[in-house]
Amino acid sequence: MLELEHLSKTYADGTRALSDINLSVRRGEIVALIGGSGCGKTTLLRLVAGLDRTSAGAIHLDGEAIGEPHPAVGIVFQEPRLLPWLTVAENVAFGLSRLDAAERRARVAHALDKIGLAEHAGRWPRDLSGGQQQRVAIARAFVAHPKVLLLDEPFSALDAFTRASLHEHLLGLWEETRPTVLLVTHDVHEAVTLADRVVVMQPKPGRIFDELPLALARPRDRTATSFEAAARRVLAALDESLNPARPQPRLERDREAAALWW
Repeated sequence: MLELEHLSKTYADGTRALSDINLSVRRGEIVALIGGSGCGKTTLLRLVAGLDRTSAGAIHLDGEAIGEPHPAVGIVFQEPRLLPWLTVAENVAFGLSRLDAAERRARVAHALDKIGLAEHAGRWPRDLSGGQQQRVAIARAFVAHPKVLLLDEPFSALDAFTRASLHEHLLGLWEETRPTVLLVTHDVHEAVTLADRVVVMQPKPGRIFDELPLALARPRDRTATSFEAAARRVLAALDESLNPARPQPRLERDREAAALWW
């Protein structure tokens, strides 16, 4: 279980990036974070990754506090960030030095086969397309078998066809070890394609506006009526969160209404 408790982040210049974030993510759950610019989605991921420090609150993974980079937490960035002096296979194996050579080779070979790049194992990153490079980055994150995988808009720079293909590769790898996944995206359809739950965030300061569970079976058909209905629900919540009047987060309204009822 990944737990964010009263998480806040204020930068040195006084900018409040996040305010009182409370979020629990079950083991194996995929949660998509979506929201307008400046709502702190990437800041939240950096805090969970241990790449930045919180101003208040705490992050726990299975009861253990997270305050710095942790071997159980992997991350994939917007760009592949492959090491150009290593081959494709060596990039995927990077970070597996704790394993014996046979286990490393087996994990790398299996991951490259799953993402359809087995025949490119000995090539250099510069010889690959952008989509292929991002597949390598995703494979590198999964071979370490992290408990938590953070995805910071890893498909945003790709065309729609390549993005859809990578969604399939991502879910194929996820199915094997079922890590907890936090995905930052600006794409409503991407969120509905991948996530079990969508968390809509509101900017200035970044806070959770609404949480929308997605009870859709996998694989998901983008042309299905249920898929489109889910996408409309997410889009409506996103539009409401961006209202200039800055409505009170729906979760806070629900809590207050429940208190009044009782």
